Amino acid sequence: MSDATTHSRSNSSAGQTIRPEEAAHFGKLAKDWWDPKGSSAMLHRLNPVRLAFLREAIDLHWGGDVAGRKPLTGKSVLDVGCGAGLLCEPLARLGADVTGVDAAPENVAAAAVHAEGAGLDIRYMAGEIGSLDIGQFDLVAAMEVVEHVADKRAFVAELAARLAPGGLLVMSTPNRTPASRLLMIGAAEGFGLIPKGTHHWEDFITPEDLGDLLAEAGLEMSEPQGIAYSPAKGLHLSSDLSLNYLVTARRST
Repeated sequence: MSDATTHSRSNSSAGQTIRPEEAAHFGKLAKDWWDPKGSSAMLHRLNPVRLAFLREAIDLHWGGDVAGRKPLTGKSVLDVGCGAGLLCEPLARLGADVTGVDAAPENVAAAAVHAEGAGLDIRYMAGEIGSLDIGQFDLVAAMEVVEHVADKRAFVAELAARLAPGGLLVMSTPNRTPASRLLMIGAAEGFGLIPKGTHHWEDFITPEDLGDLLAEAGLEMSEPQGIAYSPAKGLHLSSDLSLNYLVTARRST
């Protein structure tokens, strides 16, 4: 197996997944996270793509009614690295009992205020996922998070520990390729489409390395699906994995 943490910046405390500087960076963005033209504009564009992937994964995993409006009714959902709740709120509208966890207290505070204004009952918590006594969940999501953590192996193990029997894990993350270095950091951050300092290319993880970490944690990863960009389509699901990709995982049988 290749060591998926070799390319990551070091952290003095093995097993600690939160980097304080990363939490501070995203905490500063909390005030305008819900502004589709603000610093999180790219996440607003990405969210419909992630939701389309999630909806299909949910229907395939639980064999639900593809036309149903609330396929997660009766299901518990954990969104790790939830930010200000951009994914939590649509998951709650799909019927789920949602818990959102984020490293930045500023983010969960903003998330709670927005959810209350939207009339949604979502539980938000700040902190290290491994230190929170929150039980297990039918669906665990970690979208655009693993590239920011200090110890990827420990983080993936914690995600697996939060997965209830028969549950589904969904992850998305940038791939570590020349294209992602050029476009996601050089272009996107260079032209202000993403706040500077959001990404560190050496922390991006390939599908192969992620699959190895998931296997170590007792999970079997699906075939990855890419998120690509074109001027005609914008961000869209694709077979091209060079920029960003999504996967599902479930316990190995």
